[in-house]
Amino acid sequence: MKKLDILIAEDNPKDFEFLKQSLNQWDESIDITWAPNGNAALEIGLSRTNPLVISDIQMPGINGIDFAQKLWEQQPQARIVFWSQFKDEMYVRALVKIVPPETVYGYILKSSPKDRIIAAIRTVLLDEQCWIAPEVRKVQGRTGHSLTALSDIEYEALLDISLGLTDNLIAQRRYLSRRGVQSRLNSLYIKLGIDQEQFQSIKYGDSFNLRNRAVAVSIARGLINAFEMENEEKEFQGWFKRFQRSHKPKE
Repeated sequence: MKKLDILIAEDNPKDFEFLKQSLNQWDESIDITWAPNGNAALEIGLSRTNPLVISDIQMPGINGIDFAQKLWEQQPQARIVFWSQFKDEMYVRALVKIVPPETVYGYILKSSPKDRIIAAIRTVLLDEQCWIAPEVRKVQGRTGHSLTALSDIEYEALLDISLGLTDNLIAQRRYLSRRGVQSRLNSLYIKLGIDQEQFQSIKYGDSFNLRNRAVAVSIARGLINAFEMENEEKEFQGWFKRFQRSHKPKE
C-alpha cells in the first residue's frame, strides 16, 4: 500500500480526532495534517503536489465547497473526500458545478458506519475512483432532473424570498421588472410543486401563502439552511447599504 499524506479540513476537534483515529486504525503509516478551517486548508493544499484531502463542508471562513473550488482551480488533480453530516440539496447542487472533468472525488456522511467512511476514503484517495454515498446519489438524481432541479435564476428567487424581500426590492436587486420577478417566482413554485398544492387547497376553501410555502418546502428538500442563509444575509446587507446610499434623497 502506498503511503498516504492526508490533509483533513475540519473545524470540529472531536470530529477530527474521530477521523484521525479511524485512519490510524486502518493504516498507522498515514501522515495526517489538520486544517481547522477552509482558509488554512487552502493554504496547505496549494503548497502540495497532488493533494489528498478530506474536507468538512460547513466551516468558518470559506466553506468546504468554496475551498474545493479554489483548490481545484489551481490543482484539478487534487482528490477530495467531502464528509459531512448534511446531504442538503444546496451543497450537492453547488458541488456538481465545480468538479473539474475527470476529477476523482467522494461524498460520505458523518453518520455512516466507520467501515463505510474508511471504504470511501480508500476508494477515492488510494484507488482513485469516485465514491458517493447512496443517500447523496438520491439527491443528485433530483438535482439533475429537469422537472425538479432549480435553474440559477429560480434559486436566486428562492434566496430572495427566504430573505423576506418584496417584489419591488427583488426587482431592484436583480435588475428586473415586477413582471420579471413574478415570472421567476411562478417558475420557482412550479419546480417546487406548490402550484398544484395551491389548486387543491383552494378547492377545499384554504389557500397557501406561496412564498412561505416555497421556503418551507425548500428547507425540507435541503435547498436552503440556516448556516448558508447567514452568508446570504451578509451579502444582502452589503447590497442594501449600497442601494440606500445610491437612492438617498439629495438635500
